[in-house]
Amino acid sequence: MTAEDEETVRQELQQLVGAEVLYQRGLPPQAMYVFKHALIQDAAYQSLLKRTRQQYHQHIAQVLEAQFPETVAMQPELLAHHYTEAGLGAPALDYWQRAGEQALQRSAHVEAISHLRKGLEVLQGLPTTPERLQHEMQLQLTLGMPLSATRGYAAPEVAQLYRRAQALCQRLGETPQLIPALLGLWRFYSIRGELGIARELAEQCLLLTQRVGDPARLIVVHDVLGETLFFLGEFLRARAHLEQAVALYDPQRRRPHRALTDPGLSSLSMLAGNLWILGYPAQAQQQITTALRQAEALTHPHVLAGVWLIAAHCFQLWRDVRMTQVQAEAIMTVATEQGLPVWLSEAAVFVGWAQALQGQGAAGVARSQHGVATRKAVGSDLAQPVYLGMVAEAHACAGQPTTGLTVLADALVLANTTGDRWGEAELHRLRGTLLLAVSADYAREAEACFHQALTVARRQEAKAWELRTATSLSRLWQQQGKRAEAYALLAPIYGWFTEGFDTADLQEAKILLEELAG
Repeated sequence: MTAEDEETVRQELQQLVGAEVLYQRGLPPQAMYVFKHALIQDAAYQSLLKRTRQQYHQHIAQVLEAQFPETVAMQPELLAHHYTEAGLGAPALDYWQRAGEQALQRSAHVEAISHLRKGLEVLQGLPTTPERLQHEMQLQLTLGMPLSATRGYAAPEVAQLYRRAQALCQRLGETPQLIPALLGLWRFYSIRGELGIARELAEQCLLLTQRVGDPARLIVVHDVLGETLFFLGEFLRARAHLEQAVALYDPQRRRPHRALTDPGLSSLSMLAGNLWILGYPAQAQQQITTALRQAEALTHPHVLAGVWLIAAHCFQLWRDVRMTQVQAEAIMTVATEQGLPVWLSEAAVFVGWAQALQGQGAAGVARSQHGVATRKAVGSDLAQPVYLGMVAEAHACAGQPTTGLTVLADALVLANTTGDRWGEAELHRLRGTLLLAVSADYAREAEACFHQALTVARRQEAKAWELRTATSLSRLWQQQGKRAEAYALLAPIYGWFTEGFDTADLQEAKILLEELAG
């Protein structure tokens, strides 16, 4: 632009300022001009020919790229907008993808969804070529992360997205990218309680990952397969996969912003619960302590909330009521701040359970019921049987064992329907306990429940569940005068343990054994 051109522009700008069309901020030549009203700006913009508008947008984008690299790096959505308006799909797609990923790094899930969906809108106007399909596949896979965080892993739109990504990967022959698409579907079916399908997807992912030879993704696959086997009640097989994931994990190379969970921390946490059930409470406590310490060193709220949730499960398992509530309330704080409704609903179940066990029966029942109910509203059609067991126990603490039994009946049906059997033994034990709370006349039915719990625990090699159930049955036999039978049942399983003697279950069993021996 020549000096004469610049002077003409300044004069015309001053005329517009004088006519109160524009506001002037600062002094020329550094002055900025802003339209007085958005409607005036829109009218001026629309008065331009479409081709002229596109040329202006293209010129702005190119100037930004050439002269303002910091703006490009910090605000890729600005470049994406100008290239979109310029009708240049290829660079627009690159920048929408970059903007979505950058928002994910800040855990700005709603913003990420907006950017990525705008990228998908741009795709609609492009011809169907391999490059276009490649762009769509990347956008869909990236969109799956924030959409799962805000809508819930089991939301239908999440499944639809991953199925589309799966179809694109298969069409393009993209085996490496097929794995995250299958993992997204695995999570969907896992949360919905369709564990048979989830297991098939996890095993398929393992075969594909071994074929591709991707160590980082192998951690993820061992993690999800271990988690699935855990929920199915196959604790020994679950332990093997979780330990492989932990062995492969390098905390220095993690990329939590690229996913909603950190596979190493997830495996550490899940392994803690698995070890406790298998009868190694001290090792379990060590694992969860390590996982919490590493998670709290991160700044990723979704990863942190996920580890806290598994930690809440662990503390609830070993009857540490105070720490269960501490973990759950921490989840609720982060979930409220970050807009993570999935975590918020699940944490409410733990808070309610803890409240009930600390004497706030009515409040605890209401809180835990609300958590189970809202879990469906945020993307899960089913409650975990274990969560229903916690609600039932809250009812018992509130003096409502009959209502608790109704909830337990639903939980056992759900366990049979879904295959979610990791807490099955405890559900049977709780049913026996609640029957006794209703009336001593139900002693025979309660004993049958305890025997069923022992059968399940022994089949699963779940020593913790076996010990807890043996304690309940031995207590019943003690009250019936069957001291020798009670001691003979409890002593061998207690004697099997080699660690964790300061935990609640082992302490209770020891006291009972001393009473029976005396």
